[in-house]
Amino acid sequence: MKAFAISRYKGPLKAVEIPEPVVGEHDVLIQVRAAGLNQLDEKIRAGEFKQILPYQLPLTLGHDVAGVVQQVGAKVQAFKPGDEVFGRPRKDSIGAFAQRIAVPEADLALKPASISFEEAGSVPLVALTAWQALVERGSVQPGQKVLIHAGAGGVGSFAIQLAKHLGASVATTASASNADFVRELGADTVIDYRSENFEQLLSGYDLVLDSLGGENLKKSLRILKPGGKAIGISGPPDPAFAREAGLNPVLRLAITGLSAGIRRQAKGLGVSYEFLFMKASGEQLSQLASLIDAGAVRPVVGRVFPFDQTVQALEGLAQGGIRGKAVISLP
Repeated sequence: MKAFAISRYKGPLKAVEIPEPVVGEHDVLIQVRAAGLNQLDEKIRAGEFKQILPYQLPLTLGHDVAGVVQQVGAKVQAFKPGDEVFGRPRKDSIGAFAQRIAVPEADLALKPASISFEEAGSVPLVALTAWQALVERGSVQPGQKVLIHAGAGGVGSFAIQLAKHLGASVATTASASNADFVRELGADTVIDYRSENFEQLLSGYDLVLDSLGGENLKKSLRILKPGGKAIGISGPPDPAFAREAGLNPVLRLAITGLSAGIRRQAKGLGVSYEFLFMKASGEQLSQLASLIDAGAVRPVVGRVFPFDQTVQALEGLAQGGIRGKAVISLP
């Protein structure tokens, strides 16, 4: 079957023929109808995670899938052929840039009935990231103040809506051209990152969701109130991540060193920093699907590419300018 894969880190993404997926007893074989594009795909291609999250090459990319169940493993209970599903496959099961993919049952949920395959394909990674940051890690409560960086992007556009649904007062950073867009999503305060310094305008925040890292993360610590928390999805990774990933002692020590500076700064300010590397969860996706069907949150698809333009689509992510998510469609 046709897929888009890399044969080496920093090498090009190419159209290839690969064997049909092997369907394990707990797996669901999906006819792919849509696959979301994520910066994570490009970072893996570029080899940014090869030390801490090595993959077996050649590797078919693609972390978001929506499609139709074709076959189920012997021990699968929740799904049957013909079901419309969506999911974010776990690390060893990625490969949505293909005509078919086998995904563990636990990573999938029934597709929200109210949206298209393309919209469903845009949801899993960004929605799970937002959920795990705001609900699982952040325990956001009504009346709290939340800052979400890059509000017009994939994670940001979903996180704004979820934070607002949770009852928070939401600030975000965006370009002036996207100000009205992020306000429509629910942002109460919009900071033009090109002409304004959010550190000078915001204070007393309970939570920051940071997708940029570096100096932006350092500034984010300083707008938190005592006891507040910054959750970073661009890094640096922290010791808790190293433990959960089961890394060897040498890598654990290296990762502890990478985040030592930012954790020390946070402690000095009376706040905390946590790194979040989103995990697959069909259970959480089911809850998110209910929110989508209820109209509490909605997917934001900025552009849809045909399957045969997957290479160009991934290259286009680096150029930016897409509101929400870009998606690959397989009619």
